[in-house]
Amino acid sequence: MPYPAVVLGVAGLIPFIGLPLLAVTGVLGIFEAMHYFTLYSAVLLSFFGGVHWYDAIANRNTGHQLYVAMLPTIVGWLCLILGSDVRTLGVLSIAYLAILIYDKFTLALPRDLIMSYTTLRIGLTTVVVLSHALMIYLIK
Repeated sequence: MPYPAVVLGVAGLIPFIGLPLLAVTGVLGIFEAMHYFTLYSAVLLSFFGGVHWYDAIANRNTGHQLYVAMLPTIVGWLCLILGSDVRTLGVLSIAYLAILIYDKFTLALPRDLIMSYTTLRIGLTTVVVLSHALMIYLIK
């Protein structure tokens, strides 16, 4: 995996880690932090659809992958409509796990790249889902 991709992936965790910390320390109110967290999570989720959109087009795969590529954006958008609450954070968590599983079985990358990409995604997604769980815990 190219080093800049790893750095950018880890940097993408900053809001997921920082917003719960800002809520715990009282810098932000819990509902304000949850709102910003939900917005960021929904927007970032849509990014993963782009990975599949590109992969489907690059490999001339006009089957299900091209259609599934739209799901993260649609789910993220629906979560924005639902608003910032525990259910929304749960839906986003499940969506991150689902797209990770779909990545593993669908992406047509070279073997060495798919291994490093999947390893990176597992680590990043673990932090993302745990951060969602922490936000849910802080709200309850």
